[in-house]
Amino acid sequence: MSPAAITTSALPPSNGTKISIKSSTKAVIAPSTISEKKQSNVVPAWVKPDLSRLLRVEHLEGDFAARSISLVDLPAGAIFARITNPTPATCAYTSVQASRDLHIELNCDLVYINHSCQPTLIFDMERWEVRANPNLSEGLKTGDELTFFYPSTEWNMAQPFECRCKEAECKGTIKGAKDMDIGVLKQYWLSSHIQELLKEQE
Repeated sequence: MSPAAITTSALPPSNGTKISIKSSTKAVIAPSTISEKKQSNVVPAWVKPDLSRLLRVEHLEGDFAARSISLVDLPAGAIFARITNPTPATCAYTSVQASRDLHIELNCDLVYINHSCQPTLIFDMERWEVRANPNLSEGLKTGDELTFFYPSTEWNMAQPFECRCKEAECKGTIKGAKDMDIGVLKQYWLSSHIQELLKEQE
């Protein structure tokens, strides 16, 4: 980000004589000309995290059968991990939509966090944080499977699928938010870019 420019309307003396000029105009700090919207396709610079104390990955038999298990107890809404090692990507089965213009690969074990219709986590892409679902009455517990509601970040999904979460609230076929019933989506926490795109679709 370029440094801010400080300007004033006071003029320098014209004849070399030292004089005191009191301007009624306050110094103006010019903000950066790069807006957040223009930066929505840029991955912030962060430090690579160590997730080994937060989750355990279990590789089960079958395709797409891995899952991640929590190693920590957290209250609802607390930060579980920060997304710190992403790279820009195209929309794919393993990618996460970070804004309306950007998909990322997580490049870490967070990729093993599966979908659930009763998720234990949310992916807050505006803050680049994974947090315990604020709607969990008892918070996140050690031994819980780590899951999030995929349409909360995905507008178009590369591969819609039949959910296997087996929860009473299971929504069946999971697609991007663009193709999900608005009544269903209103039951969940949604990323800001999904909320914006839904408003534009009204």
